[in-house]
Amino acid sequence: MDNQQQPRRNFIKKSFLSTLAVGTGISILAPSMQSFTTFEDDEENDPNAKNEKEFRMGVIGPAELSLVTSKIATEKASQKNAKEFAGFELTEAIAVTTVLKDLGTPIPPMDAKAKAMLEKIKNTPPGNEFDKTYIKAQLENHEFLRDLAQDYLNNSKGKTAVAESQGRHLATLALATFKEHVAITQRILSELNA
Repeated sequence: MDNQQQPRRNFIKKSFLSTLAVGTGISILAPSMQSFTTFEDDEENDPNAKNEKEFRMGVIGPAELSLVTSKIATEKASQKNAKEFAGFELTEAIAVTTVLKDLGTPIPPMDAKAKAMLEKIKNTPPGNEFDKTYIKAQLENHEFLRDLAQDYLNNSKGKTAVAESQGRHLATLALATFKEHVAITQRILSELNA
């Protein structure tokens, strides 16, 4: 990635934060939200979000895991594109989790699959195998987030509540980044496998 993408990232980040700031009224609903846990098996882990609350709650777990694993990857990644992506992803994950927390989105406990991935990232020594493990995890994470955002956008058409409108704005901005990160991680993974 080149420096020309930085202004675009700053714009997306500012737009993302501004959109969510307008929707801070959503945070009033936070005390009534139930604790959220991530899903254990693939059948239940389908990326579904019927409303803004489900979308936010579906994003925060993967964003938290991405934040933790990207912190590790900024130190351990060795291939230049994997290392660069880890830095970008860390910045994105910090922004996303900060906004979602500000909106009162509860942080779910890690499920077994997330814990296993975190342990694998922690315990894989630096080098090509680490880079592959990290990038593959990011690819899967962003495919899930992309599909979650798309599902929410499909399900929220025609809903007029302010929270839903703000949720659609968030999902629209996020979807562009999720798609971009799927493409980038696919490219890096193919470089690592070459």
